[in-house]
Amino acid sequence: MTHTPATATGAPAGAPPGDSRRPARARRRFREVGVLLAVVLLIAATWLHNPGFLSQQGVRDLFLGATVLVILAVGQSLVLITRNVDLSVGSVLGLSAFGTAALFAAVPGLSVPVGMLAGVAIGLACGLFNGLLVSTVRVPALVVTLGTLYIYRGLDHWWAGGRQINAADLPAGFLQLGRTGLLGVPLPALAAIAVAVVIGVYLSRYRSGRELYAIGSNAEAARLSGIPAGRRVVLAFALNGALAGLAGVLFTARYGTVDSTVGTGMELQVVAAAVVGGVALTGGVGTVFGAVLGGVLMTTITAALPIWQVDPFWQQAVVGVLILAAIGLDRLLALRTARRLRGGGARGA
Repeated sequence: MTHTPATATGAPAGAPPGDSRRPARARRRFREVGVLLAVVLLIAATWLHNPGFLSQQGVRDLFLGATVLVILAVGQSLVLITRNVDLSVGSVLGLSAFGTAALFAAVPGLSVPVGMLAGVAIGLACGLFNGLLVSTVRVPALVVTLGTLYIYRGLDHWWAGGRQINAADLPAGFLQLGRTGLLGVPLPALAAIAVAVVIGVYLSRYRSGRELYAIGSNAEAARLSGIPAGRRVVLAFALNGALAGLAGVLFTARYGTVDSTVGTGMELQVVAAAVVGGVALTGGVGTVFGAVLGGVLMTTITAALPIWQVDPFWQQAVVGVLILAAIGLDRLLALRTARRLRGGGARGA
């Protein structure tokens, strides 16, 4: 039996030009343009308040600050698009960061690429485990990844045993990755850009990537059309885990000092960044570009509000308001689109 590949909105690839994909794309672009405008306005206002915000070091700090969150948000978007969620990414990042540092400290002279690949492999293994549990046990991903959040954090604490690994224990070539750049852009930030481009192309150009949207839109219909939904969900979780591992490796390269607390509490930041960027919690909607913008906006808020002397409590409140506003706006635009489609259908009947 053959089936028609799904598009980024879950509609068949051969659907007519007047189908529901155009309003959905327009709604998504509206959200992304809005987030981009918010980032630009926040940066401009903070720069006018304190010109040092956009100094050479200030720009570099913005790039480096956004790197980890952007990579995690891109990975999380893969899972959210399938109508799942991964709450363990902060713990996976921490386990990969400490694992990478511990390996370098235990094996002096270890090749830097080998050590980095080991850190990514730790994340991949964690993500694969999450995906297999979700797809085989048929337990909601929220419950599964809440459990693995504590499992991975517990493994991290057991491995660390209360110790801390410092920059002196790591190879100079590895640490240099977090300090050098190209044309003023730090290498970790370039890695985040590369990740966003690769995952964006995968979701938009490759059949298995487009099928993730179909699964998130209607998993049962996707199965009936011949899409291997279980394998695709496992793939999404595995890729998300690998990206969390990469984020942990880059975290270690930048800071040089890691312990078992790295990444604690980041999971909610990651989900918030993806949701603010337009990746729907209900699945089937969102782009990598939106997730990147959401990560950049969250990072910019974190960097800008202290300059405005805003109390840390209100920094968290602002993030909460952003999440609620993003969900509310998405719901409002979806209702307006549905009304327009119903109106168009009535006129064309």
